[in-house]
Amino acid sequence: MTVAIVAGSDAGHAFPALGLATAFLEAGDEVIVYTGERWRTAAAERGIDLRPLPGLAARPDEDDDDAGAKLSVRAARMALELAPELAVSGVDLVVSDVITIAGGWAAELVGIPWIELSPHPLYDQSCGLPPIGAGMDVGVGVRGRLRDAALRAMARPSVAKGIRQRRAAREGIRLPAESVPVARFVATLPGLEMPRPDWPETAHLVGPLLFEPTAAVFDRPAGDGPLIVVAPSTAVIGAGDMGSMALAALADLQASRPLRVVYSALVPPEGERVPDGLVAGTARQDDLLSDADLVICGAGHGMLAKSLLAGVPVVTVPGAGDQWELACRVRRVGCGRLVRPVSQAALAEAVVAVLDEPSFGRAARRVAATAAATVDPVAVAHDVYARVVADADRSGRMGACV
Repeated sequence: MTVAIVAGSDAGHAFPALGLATAFLEAGDEVIVYTGERWRTAAAERGIDLRPLPGLAARPDEDDDDAGAKLSVRAARMALELAPELAVSGVDLVVSDVITIAGGWAAELVGIPWIELSPHPLYDQSCGLPPIGAGMDVGVGVRGRLRDAALRAMARPSVAKGIRQRRAAREGIRLPAESVPVARFVATLPGLEMPRPDWPETAHLVGPLLFEPTAAVFDRPAGDGPLIVVAPSTAVIGAGDMGSMALAALADLQASRPLRVVYSALVPPEGERVPDGLVAGTARQDDLLSDADLVICGAGHGMLAKSLLAGVPVVTVPGAGDQWELACRVRRVGCGRLVRPVSQAALAEAVVAVLDEPSFGRAARRVAATAAATVDPVAVAHDVYARVVADADRSGRMGACV
């Protein structure tokens, strides 16, 4: 079949889309990825047909910092621009990033089935969890359950506002108030998920969808000390000073113990003090992690999942958004330390603690082992599409075009 995958241009969303596209290509499907043009070269090197996502850039009259507008009004505009592209490209199935919901809406406009892709744990609010984003574990006992219920009630008005915005935007382009994908892909490790009593029936844990934007590999620093990877967040919500502060902390630690350090990022490191023998650049992280003893990262899901899938413990310096939630989950599982507020002394202490305590590595390897409980997203997509076609044959139509 021909699959269109739609995602924004941020690496945390574009890379999982490109990773999924690679899997579809390997299965013999045709794939078009609609995302930012900055990844065109990397996609072309993998044989992926990348096309610019229509309407991705904010217009002068649009507030790019208004999350509600991006997830509703702007999504509706983008859906109207993308729908004709899907219609003339012979697309059979659309996979739309959970944030870039214009892909799913455009699919509905032209009567194409679509799958929602969450490139991180499932962030739907659950009746059995505290509010997602708070970083809290499930309350224990009567008081804990009452606490969680009270916190969910406090968050309910904001959730309801978002639902109203989305319904109004969909009705503005003549779509039903509710969008219902035929399936949902949750691209994380089961070990990073929180058990919930209301897991959606159509949601499938497919494991992290990884993509390396380059074929280059890192040279390993000389020496025989532990190999530490510093990987600053690629997201605008990341802790901006994490990279330079981590390098300075590691330079201090080298005075008392041998350390080898690699700085893995899309842009060069900043800061005046760096560890001796530092290797820095952009190269394959999966290859590097096979030798790593510790990763210092910003708690974005992409680098976290990649590190834990390799069984490498982490020190997290979370920024805003979901990074706090993920960093807290890592801390509770026991496969890393959380540092916030960040300082050189706090980072150095966390690095020493993780390197010197084997339990962190054991916990990371336990999380890695949960990958065995995931399912193949391509196989699920084929199965879902076959059912949609069978239902359409029985009803005599694939979908209602608007």
